[in-house]
Amino acid sequence: MLRRWWFQIFVVGLVLLFLAERVLLSTQDPLYISTVVLIGSFLVPVTFVTYLYERLPDWDVPLPPLAACFVWGGTIGTIVAGTLELDLLLSTGLVSLLGIGLIEESAKLIFPLIFYFLGRYRSEADGIILGVSTAMGFAALETMGYSLVAYLQSPESLGYLDAVFLVRGLTSPAGHGAWTGLVCAVLFRERLRAGHAVLNWRIAGAFLTAVVLHALWDTFTTTSLGGPISSTFVAMLLSLAVAVVGLTLLIRRVHEASRTPPTQYS
Repeated sequence: MLRRWWFQIFVVGLVLLFLAERVLLSTQDPLYISTVVLIGSFLVPVTFVTYLYERLPDWDVPLPPLAACFVWGGTIGTIVAGTLELDLLLSTGLVSLLGIGLIEESAKLIFPLIFYFLGRYRSEADGIILGVSTAMGFAALETMGYSLVAYLQSPESLGYLDAVFLVRGLTSPAGHGAWTGLVCAVLFRERLRAGHAVLNWRIAGAFLTAVVLHALWDTFTTTSLGGPISSTFVAMLLSLAVAVVGLTLLIRRVHEASRTPPTQYS
């Protein structure tokens, strides 16, 4: 494990985050805020993408498209989602949360769909790595926004900021990463089986699953904020259950993609 790139990136990132926070606290120089927020927001997403990059042996996506999905796919996704869901964010209820889930899951597919229709990358493993990369870029940018707000609300202490990094960072692979990775895995797998771009009930089911999991996650996490201790505890358990389901579905697709012979990808 010590020789794995994902582990080295994670450890070095933690050290750099610790040092950057210490400098920020000691100097109180706002110039270091961006460094802390950048490292803290991108540490887990970059680590998770690198882990899959090493875990999936039979994909053929080089680093430039992968980086494009992470940076540009995540950026386009946040811009489109933020524009379309503005009115929904002002309302409450399951319907609005389903709408947010529908918008965000659709927005994260924009960049992977470009590669899907170009047809250069065709395997299920390719779909997973492209989808997860875009989703992790999306999650990192979201975390940057939340962490900046957290710091502005409590600039004298970094505890609140670190809590945002911890919660959103650790849950992003089981959240955005798992949902988009699942959809792209099924999307690319079904095209490989059909020999051309296709839309069938399996793809629709995977997308609907991602939207529902997204809505449930938002529902339970919203309920856990500011409520009674009993309801907060139940909501946290339900949020954990949603995360486990999402991550389990992604792990199953990763295992399936890893077992598929490379000859089926040609």
